[in-house]
Amino acid sequence: MGQFRRIDTSIEGLCLIEPQVWGDERGFFMESYSCVDFEAIGVGERFVQDNHSRSRRGVLRGLHFQKRHTQGKLVRVTAGAALDVAVDLRPESPTFGRWEKALLSAENRMLFYVPPRFAHGFLTLEEGTEFMYKCTDYYDPDSEDGVMWNDPALAIDWEFGRWGIDPEQLTVSAKDLVYKRFDAIDQYKLWL
Repeated sequence: MGQFRRIDTSIEGLCLIEPQVWGDERGFFMESYSCVDFEAIGVGERFVQDNHSRSRRGVLRGLHFQKRHTQGKLVRVTAGAALDVAVDLRPESPTFGRWEKALLSAENRMLFYVPPRFAHGFLTLEEGTEFMYKCTDYYDPDSEDGVMWNDPALAIDWEFGRWGIDPEQLTVSAKDLVYKRFDAIDQYKLWL
């Protein structure tokens, strides 16, 4: 096995990446990214920006995307845990409108690669969850957009009961509360 093992999902291009971790009585060491090794497993994107957020338990961020300057994201959790969700917004894709989720935590050290033209969001499951992600393009506030995190048409299973989180008590930004429904997206003008 190389430094990383790719685990494909049911949506083309969207994958989990398991890093090789070395540990002993001192702790652990791992590479979280290597351009050469990622190219070897089929993730050859060029990353240009790193982002880092910290959230308390029960924060839901998303579902975000950028219309122009679309961003692929390589995401991971370095403290705490989060349920990460990606929705395929590629109109030409046979999985347009489908979603996948992944449990990312400081304990499991998994990475989730979300290609460009996906909506992305996450729910924090522990206090002080730190979420880090590399992006393939720069943040552009003028092309920022999103889809409702609780859109019935998408029917994303956030597993609130499993995590003991009351969906009525979520912390969601004002911006994320007013995003449109999935069926209101004009898929033919989405990426123009």
